[in-house]
Amino acid sequence: MSVQEILSDLVAIPSLPGTPNTVVTDCLRSHLSHDGIDVTVLPGPESDRANLFVTIGPRDKPGYILSGHSDVVSVDNQVWASDPFRLSVSGEKMTGRGTTDMKGFLACILAMVPEFAAMPLRRPVHLAFSYDEEIGCRGVGHMIAQLPELCAPPVGAIIGEPSGMRPVLSHKGKQSLELHFTGKAGHSSKPALGENAIYAAADMLVHIREMAQSMERDGPFDQRFAPAHSTCQAGVIHGGAAVNIIPDSAEIQFEARAIPGIDPRALSISIIDRIDALNAEAKATGRNLSATWRETSQYPALPPCEDRGFVALMERLSGNLSVQAVSYGTEAGLYHEAGIPSIICGPGDIGRAHGPDEFILLSELQECLAMLRRLGAELCRDV
Repeated sequence: MSVQEILSDLVAIPSLPGTPNTVVTDCLRSHLSHDGIDVTVLPGPESDRANLFVTIGPRDKPGYILSGHSDVVSVDNQVWASDPFRLSVSGEKMTGRGTTDMKGFLACILAMVPEFAAMPLRRPVHLAFSYDEEIGCRGVGHMIAQLPELCAPPVGAIIGEPSGMRPVLSHKGKQSLELHFTGKAGHSSKPALGENAIYAAADMLVHIREMAQSMERDGPFDQRFAPAHSTCQAGVIHGGAAVNIIPDSAEIQFEARAIPGIDPRALSISIIDRIDALNAEAKATGRNLSATWRETSQYPALPPCEDRGFVALMERLSGNLSVQAVSYGTEAGLYHEAGIPSIICGPGDIGRAHGPDEFILLSELQECLAMLRRLGAELCRDV
């Protein structure tokens, strides 16, 4: 099948994160059904989701991982000019949810499987398909933990997130929190008889804004990034039921993005400390007020790749000079933590991801296929 036909099959599946992924993994497996290709299904702890891992070539030799996630973000509250889950083709422009992020890369991998299988590979190429990347890279870690049982230690991982086919060497890490404040409802005409949860949330919002200003003002700084410092923000807030009711609940969704060398979780310590202090003060004074927090996603930063040979190889395979850093995040940081040098390189533009009328160009997919063919040729050579 052509890469466009494979992409059409993948786009037709609304493989949303946090949901069972049997349909999309079955689709992937159908495109992997070639002689000599063994697909390892790696169920996650959720029991209704799984990663897939494939090795083409000698399993006992060090090779390269081609890594991509099969889930896509929701299209809720977006207006599309066409059905987002049906590939719409106009000239070389192909529109649909996930075309850029990142089913275009998956389609290229799958289209290359027959060619990889026919090559006299002296070193293997591994295909790693993960789940739930869009909600904090939750699936890939389970697969990475099982790599020692699946193959010889890989010499590198290529994460095919949209980078315009330019190798990306570093990205920020991220943590997201959900903060919940509970007060006491009452009639708004007697505020003293209730406890306004929105006010407690508002105090936290002021603190979050001060945190963000401090990061911008005081750093630490890494000039490879734009902005050159860690960041944080409150992205969503909910609270209250009616204007004449004292609100007894409020919620803040918070995120922090950390430059390499900074643990994203370290950026939220002051928030957790304030929640602990609020609860202790309320307990001591008998106030009907409390707060809780829950981590909803977390992944580490990707430090710059120190394997200069790998960087040179990716520049040669892609035909493009590398990019030092980007501010979006990927699964690459988790591969790096496992001791596998990791570089991001894939078709499409990250600016199209997650929005309405997401698209990719056929020429971009062809450029990716060319890189993968050059990788295959590289793996046919003696080291």
